[in-house]
Amino acid sequence: MQLRSGLVLLNQNKKEGTGVKKLPPLRAVQAFEAFGRHGSVRATADELGVTSGAVSQQIRRIEDMLGLRLLERHGKVISLTPWGRIYHSRISGAFDQLREAQAELQVLREESSLVVSCLPSLASKWLGPPLFDWQMKTGAHVRLVGTGAEPQRGDEPVDFRISYGDRVKAFEHYAELFTDWVVPACSPAFLAANPVRQPADILRRTLLGIEWDSGYQQPPSWRDWAESIGERPPNAPRDLRFSISSAAIDAAVNGRGFVLAQLSMVRDDLMAGRLVAPFDLRLKLAQTYFLAWELSALDKPLGAELRAWIVRISRRQAALNRELLPGGPVPSGGQDGGQLKKI
Repeated sequence: MQLRSGLVLLNQNKKEGTGVKKLPPLRAVQAFEAFGRHGSVRATADELGVTSGAVSQQIRRIEDMLGLRLLERHGKVISLTPWGRIYHSRISGAFDQLREAQAELQVLREESSLVVSCLPSLASKWLGPPLFDWQMKTGAHVRLVGTGAEPQRGDEPVDFRISYGDRVKAFEHYAELFTDWVVPACSPAFLAANPVRQPADILRRTLLGIEWDSGYQQPPSWRDWAESIGERPPNAPRDLRFSISSAAIDAAVNGRGFVLAQLSMVRDDLMAGRLVAPFDLRLKLAQTYFLAWELSALDKPLGAELRAWIVRISRRQAALNRELLPGGPVPSGGQDGGQLKKI
């Protein structure tokens, strides 16, 4: 009869807009919900990582706020009162939903890929091969997207972006990677058919030029290289131009002419003998490559490790840019790689 009267009073208070309005502390409700599942203060304390006294204290806070007894003792056994069973049945569903939501996020986090967006030529010639090895070693799920377009709101989410120059201004979290250099290179077969005895001879051979999209500061051109060695610029008709650096490099590998190749993109070709650099006369790119990221990427499995790895291989690239070319002569001009900003 007392319980029924209490329920009638609660329903009446609800209709009249009166009754309990201030919710108990979430920690106290959590303790009561756990006790209802375990039926034991000690088991509840073990789950929450607190003492048994703390559990009892939290449940008493709810009883004080509600003005109702939720637990009753029968000898050494503590159980829910009728009020406690009603209250627990109402709140347990909410906690089940919280646990399901947490489990769902954890599954999505574990299954989600790390998406790396990178300039196309840098992706294929510099990042791609070692990234494949890193992925196989770590078991990470990585998707590499080669594109010149910077990530925009509404596009597919991107965790990491590797780009160049002033475009770094669009990002909040970033680190500079390295500053690259270009050097004239061609295939051994092309050099055998078109020998050069001095640097100026290169300007009289077939030249493969590179022109990036207008949104980037252009890489050194053959005109820039000619001026750097004190020679007249080459004739335009002999300058075949590409908008993608990797395409120009591939054309040089296939014996189509000389290319002003970025060291980061042709070191493997030079080491393998697919390309040669008769004269190590370099020009430095005007700007630096950078890595940008979303903070949420660092919460994904191996996200922070991937960022650290990219920074690490960029430092190695900066060091390689200070070394002699594989099988080549002593480099001319200053040699300094890009400086890394503190993350």
